[in-house]
Amino acid sequence: MQSKNTSLIKHLFNTTVLVSALGYFVDIYDLILFGIVRVPSLTDLGIKGDELIKVGVFLLNMQMAGMLIGGIIWGIWGDKKGRLSVLFGSIFLYSVANFANAFVTSVDMYAILRFVAGVGLAGELGAAITLVSEVMTKETRGYGTAIVATIGVSGAIGAAIVGDLFSWQTAYIIGGVLGLILLVMRIKMYESGMFNSLKTANVGRGKFLSLFTSKDRFLRYAYCILIGLPIWYVVGVLVTFSPEFGKVIGVTEPIVAGKSIMFTYLGLIFGDFASGFLSQLMKSRRKVIGIFIILTSIFILVYLFVYGLSLTLFYTLCVILGFSIGYWAVFVTTASEQFGTNLRSTVTTTVPNFIRGSVVPITLAFDALRHSLGMINSALIVGILCIVIALIALYNLKETFGTDLNFLEEI
Repeated sequence: MQSKNTSLIKHLFNTTVLVSALGYFVDIYDLILFGIVRVPSLTDLGIKGDELIKVGVFLLNMQMAGMLIGGIIWGIWGDKKGRLSVLFGSIFLYSVANFANAFVTSVDMYAILRFVAGVGLAGELGAAITLVSEVMTKETRGYGTAIVATIGVSGAIGAAIVGDLFSWQTAYIIGGVLGLILLVMRIKMYESGMFNSLKTANVGRGKFLSLFTSKDRFLRYAYCILIGLPIWYVVGVLVTFSPEFGKVIGVTEPIVAGKSIMFTYLGLIFGDFASGFLSQLMKSRRKVIGIFIILTSIFILVYLFVYGLSLTLFYTLCVILGFSIGYWAVFVTTASEQFGTNLRSTVTTTVPNFIRGSVVPITLAFDALRHSLGMINSALIVGILCIVIALIALYNLKETFGTDLNFLEEI
């Protein structure tokens, strides 16, 4: 029995899983770092007062634009040239870009580098999940993707600690160096056998537009994206604007947005681990996603309507909210399992980037309603919409646990 358990642990923590997980750690570190060092870095560039927010939003939008474009580029590349080539190319691009961020001397230079970093960051998770899903057995791949997500999300905690201990320039350099070290480690990784067999198949690969030419493919794709709405509603509205919400719901002390983000991601670490392993135990992706969406809806109501929390209790609530939206691992795994090998990388890479992009319409809707309905009611309405849409999408998605991924989409 002990020998069997040891063999399973070795299988789960293989080179592909561990190096992919560490790559996603650096990816999240670099993704979150800008938000942490935004104020000191822009202050050193001579930006002051209200311009800090305006320029910060501009740079964040440049990064998001890079991720949306990069998601499509890397997704197609992964289906045409291989999953491993994306893991090499993406980490090289965002590592060099983040290293160069330490030496910016103007906002324009900063914007260009955030865009380039965004393009690079977009490829990491999708390629990692695709590769791990195809390399591992159908019985154990859920464990592998959960490990990747759990270790990866903890990069946010690393970014918060490094950003607090070091200057913003040093924080960027550390991220760049970590990425380049992992680039060398990836030499030991090997390509998916499913992709290698695809090379001889006479079938279209990585055709992004084919997702919109078939009703069945389009709906599967849309449902994969929409089930993630509650995650980015919580991050983009409740956590990002936590200092403003704190004043409205009577939190006893001022809230620091950076700490809210850190505690939310702390909860995400445990949520990703729990959801991934629970989906294996329950032998279902849909049931687990449903449970976590319901949990999210409950704690959204607690966040909005429990008045007078202490600062400690509020940050504890951020951890709980982070746990409840911690179905990120299962969410991306489900997207990977829904599509054939010739479109899998395209879908798995674009889905998480498109749902990240949903922060824009979500926050715009919240802001539009806020002026007439107030913070609480506008957040409630937008939150209900996100939850309802996600549950409808989940209801229409087929169960993919234990699905043999060695199949093709007819394009």
